[in-house]
Amino acid sequence: MQGPLRFEDQDSARGDQNIAMFYPTSTQMVYRRGLQAIPLSVDLWIHYINFLKETLDPADPETNSTIRGAYEHAVLAAGTDFRSDRLWEMYINWENEQGNLREVTSIYDRILGIPTQLYSHHFQRFKEHIQNNLPRDFLTTEQFVQLRRELASVNGHSGEDAQPGDDLPSGTEDITDPAKLITEIENMRHRIIEIHQEMFNHNEHEVSKRWTFEEAIKRPYFHVKPLEKIQLKNWKEYLEFEIENGTHERVVVLFERCVISCALYEDFWIKYAKYMENHSIEGVRHVYSRACTIHLPKKPMVHMLWAAFEEQQGNIDEARRILKTFEECILGLAMIRLRRVSLERRHGNMEDAEHLLEDAVRNAKSISESSFYAIKLARHLFKVQKNLPKARKVLSEAIEIDKENTKLYLNLLEMEYSGDLKQNEENILSCFDKAVNGALSIKMRITFSQRKVEFLEDFGSDVNKLLDAYDEHQALLKEQDSLKRRAENGSEEPDEKKMLTDDPTLASAQMMDGDMQVNQAAYNYNAWYQLKLLQKPFNGNCYSECKEPTAPVRAVFADKAVI
Repeated sequence: MQGPLRFEDQDSARGDQNIAMFYPTSTQMVYRRGLQAIPLSVDLWIHYINFLKETLDPADPETNSTIRGAYEHAVLAAGTDFRSDRLWEMYINWENEQGNLREVTSIYDRILGIPTQLYSHHFQRFKEHIQNNLPRDFLTTEQFVQLRRELASVNGHSGEDAQPGDDLPSGTEDITDPAKLITEIENMRHRIIEIHQEMFNHNEHEVSKRWTFEEAIKRPYFHVKPLEKIQLKNWKEYLEFEIENGTHERVVVLFERCVISCALYEDFWIKYAKYMENHSIEGVRHVYSRACTIHLPKKPMVHMLWAAFEEQQGNIDEARRILKTFEECILGLAMIRLRRVSLERRHGNMEDAEHLLEDAVRNAKSISESSFYAIKLARHLFKVQKNLPKARKVLSEAIEIDKENTKLYLNLLEMEYSGDLKQNEENILSCFDKAVNGALSIKMRITFSQRKVEFLEDFGSDVNKLLDAYDEHQALLKEQDSLKRRAENGSEEPDEKKMLTDDPTLASAQMMDGDMQVNQAAYNYNAWYQLKLLQKPFNGNCYSECKEPTAPVRAVFADKAVI
């Protein structure tokens, strides 16, 4: 992973600076790449800084500034980690070794406001630092003058009797009276500790709110083994707490910690990217890029969301590239191909969308997959491009290959029903005939036959076709009865029982899907067509045997009249 070290959208210093390395040896390049990939790794920062101490020339005047720069980058990147105490301790000890007491105080001012695991230990060491050194040595000139004036105002004097030094600015004069000097030093120490005690109390409260979450983290490092559900739940709740109560910086740090131990869980990467959408566009892009190119190269959802994000930003070519690259990596994934189609459709590239679907139909690895894409292609041609003849041709060709696929017949009927029924009558009847006389199960053939009778009853223009359809339907019912008896006499399972478990499209057939406007609930013709008194051939004899319609028949006809 190349480029400058970026820690998402912290502040500009965090996003734009390079790691301070003036001697780019191969070892340093390894450290650089590691820190760019995992900027939150406290251990890696410590190893890197120790490496600098061992390899840089102590006599070089730039050495100390290089090491200090590395420390600053380290605490900027990982210093707000709850377990970053070793890094802060190391920084403080190094500044003490250099004799930079003011720098030590400045570091303590920062760490005492950060909730960390050893927060109490830092405060104890800070008090030792204050007690063991003179205020003039560990405070800046401005801080010293301000504190002296504050104490003088409280005590009712301003130190006018002190002898001013020749080169000292006003307010830093030495006090000649030893007793007053000791009193002032003690008062200053007391006041400094008092101020930082307030910081400590607030920080302790923040630590207490996070302690339970931190104690529940059993694996803060990455491992290929799955995390326990309770661990995932803890990370989720911790993130939600920090988003609601913490600063943006702390939220980002916690997300970075989370995606180390939960690197293989796309939910956390997606949550991270969604959070960053309100703060930094580049931050979102960087999160998606890391997730998709490093940790989750074979996870479709995060790639689709990345492509959708780029599309939102107007980067259509980048969105197209993301989806195409992923599809080349994971072949045969329908959701990606369909997302590519919808991307082209949304931006007016209808021919490209059509070609993508045609390619999917041609290169499908199975007949069922080819039929699936054929349905999508036909719907695109009909609904989007308004080309019914071409859509009809696509489905008709698919039916010739996959004669037992009920969904092909249903979608073809849906398209035909969506047009002018009078004009499309022959095409609709042709589709019904393909289904009734095809290779479908007897149960499905009866369903389509029944719908054919209903269509002719409601919209047909020729009564002869209605009578022929009715006779065909009765013949199918007899065939079904024959199969039932054969199954009862032998060991064969009836077709309708097989259909209940083997054909998931039965429910779709009964509803006839989409715009067909015909379904069993609306017509309720089952009882009418299958009443015992009407099971004889349609020659009029049945009417002579039934002087008055029975109650069920009256109910059915009444229902039909209402429709």
